[in-house]
Amino acid sequence: MTPMGVATFMAGMFQNAEPHLRLLDAGAGVGSLTAAWVSAASRRRPKPKTIHVTVFEVEPAFDAALRDTISRCRAIATSVGIEFGAEVITRDFVEFAVECLGDLFGSPPPSFTSTILNPPYRKLNTASRTRRQLESVNAGTTNLYAAFLTLANRMLRPGGEMVAITPRSFCNGPYFKSFRAEFLEVMSLRRIHIFDGRDTAFSDDGVLQENVIVHAARTEKKTPRVMVTSSRNAAEGGCTSRSVRLRDIVRPEDPDLFIWIPTDAAAQNVITKMRSLSQSLATLGLTVSTGRVVEFRARDYLRMEPAGRCAPLVYPGHFSDGFVKWPRPGYRKPNAIIRAPDTTTLLVPSSIYVLVKRFSSKEERRRIVAAVYDCSRLDAEVVGFENHLNYFHEEGAGLSLPLAKGLSAFLNTTTVDLYFRQFNGHTQVNATDLRSLPYPTREELCAVGNEIDNLMPAQVETDELVDRVIFNRPSAKRAASA
Repeated sequence: MTPMGVATFMAGMFQNAEPHLRLLDAGAGVGSLTAAWVSAASRRRPKPKTIHVTVFEVEPAFDAALRDTISRCRAIATSVGIEFGAEVITRDFVEFAVECLGDLFGSPPPSFTSTILNPPYRKLNTASRTRRQLESVNAGTTNLYAAFLTLANRMLRPGGEMVAITPRSFCNGPYFKSFRAEFLEVMSLRRIHIFDGRDTAFSDDGVLQENVIVHAARTEKKTPRVMVTSSRNAAEGGCTSRSVRLRDIVRPEDPDLFIWIPTDAAAQNVITKMRSLSQSLATLGLTVSTGRVVEFRARDYLRMEPAGRCAPLVYPGHFSDGFVKWPRPGYRKPNAIIRAPDTTTLLVPSSIYVLVKRFSSKEERRRIVAAVYDCSRLDAEVVGFENHLNYFHEEGAGLSLPLAKGLSAFLNTTTVDLYFRQFNGHTQVNATDLRSLPYPTREELCAVGNEIDNLMPAQVETDELVDRVIFNRPSAKRAASA
């Protein structure tokens, strides 16, 4: 369900002044978004001559309430002299849209001047019927909400507008790359609104992702600047607003087409600061991989405490003061994995690595949480990293201790955290996200590492050290001032 405050906020973003408006609401629920849109359109000056709404809702329990909402919409429009028409379709929107878009010899698919969406959020298995339907019209994706947006966009007329509220996960990562490519090619971003908290727009849903509202128009001519706004929620005031260059939101040279959302000047300054760095993981000669030990697949080989031919097994819970502390007595997760033919490929040589948690908890202040695995603190030939960890290595081998300490300190800084939040709005830190970061030189990372004691300094001290060694070099100052 879309809260009325959010629905009204979204409806107010539309700018279309055509005399004949046709609205698509795919996944209408009880019709909150449609009602807000009709109310806003009826107050517009000059007001439209006709309004026609097409709403989809497959859940029978909502049918009566939805039809009542449509009746109220009709009364609102006709009371101000607007001719009103409506169509309530009790079919699955994806199935309907695929049939229309995939029928090359039938009637043309319906087209709309406007679409307003709060699409369902559900992962799509590659073998699912819905996924196969989407792939038949070249709209395959990993989540249902992206499918809704793609199909709705294809039904927009040239110049038509879309306003949608979704999780922010489509902005980054490999799974949504094809979606971003099509969306950014056919649509022109007008406005992006982000809610400051992960759960403020839908406080009852328990989804630990930031919600984002996107306003875009179907046109080949791209708007050079995009309005970026943010607020605590839709009902309260205090909405911040700034105009941002499109090239600062989608970098033309970025092959992954990440969508950045710098909500204020400070965020933009962090982006400028980080982009002054000259290195990538590839130029550093480093690689980041995901831990190979998947708990439920290796369960028969896991042990709560090390014994016999066991290797250390490291979980996020083994992080302590910037290093891995192993074993952890009384830990609810296994501390060890048996060395056997079936586990050989799950283990890596015991050396020095930088580990990063793949998921941050609600209690953690930072999205990226890094620690050093130092083999000198353990007596082991090989080690297993659980799948909830990413680990940095050098062609499968470990790192030098100064490099590892410097890299871990850099990743744990406030600057990196704020930079990461500009394109990542959820709790997951993928290896792809870590590869997309710019990095200091190897010499700079080692210089930071050489100044850090065996236990990481306090956060403010780490930030100051990285700023002094890395960001205060002349090249960074020149880039920041530019």
